[in-house]
Amino acid sequence: MITGAIILAGGRSRRMGSNKLLADLGGKPVIAHVADAVRAAGLPALAVLGHEPDAVRAALGPIDCIIAHDHAEGIARSIAAGIAAIDWGAAILCLGDMPRISPQLLRLLADEASSNAILVPAHAGRRGNPVTWGCQYFAELIQLRGDTGGRALFANHDITEIPWTDDDIFADVDTPEALASIRHDIDLGVRAP
Repeated sequence: MITGAIILAGGRSRRMGSNKLLADLGGKPVIAHVADAVRAAGLPALAVLGHEPDAVRAALGPIDCIIAHDHAEGIARSIAAGIAAIDWGAAILCLGDMPRISPQLLRLLADEASSNAILVPAHAGRRGNPVTWGCQYFAELIQLRGDTGGRALFANHDITEIPWTDDDIFADVDTPEALASIRHDIDLGVRAP
């Protein structure tokens, strides 16, 4: 069974003020860290673009891309576009603004994936990202609307939590403050991007 990564990179970065995916983090764009982790994990990949697609495509490097033309309606439309474009047994939905996600986590999620499972990494009693969806749930994901991600479906299904060792599964770059915090950790040598 093929498990691949869909990198969701279509948002407009409203809370950031500029395209957060293109913000510099440790000498390269935020989105490049996500793409590098997917490549290092050895996974097939598809990026779903929307806002500023040419600039985001250039920052991603060699990854297949599609454009969600209705991306302005919310993340659900980017998820639907990505799911509709693949023929995999499972998909790991990677948020383009989570630069600390490791290849090791992605590989673990791919190794544990099945066509009828929803896998969520968890740390210290909290669920994080990315979430892995078996193809059994693809039709439901395609039906999502608005700025609601796949978590809207959690109440209807069994979820398998995958224990993870750190809080990088919560670290996203939604605001200038969040980006500054991650940059601060890099400057201190506390964590790599």
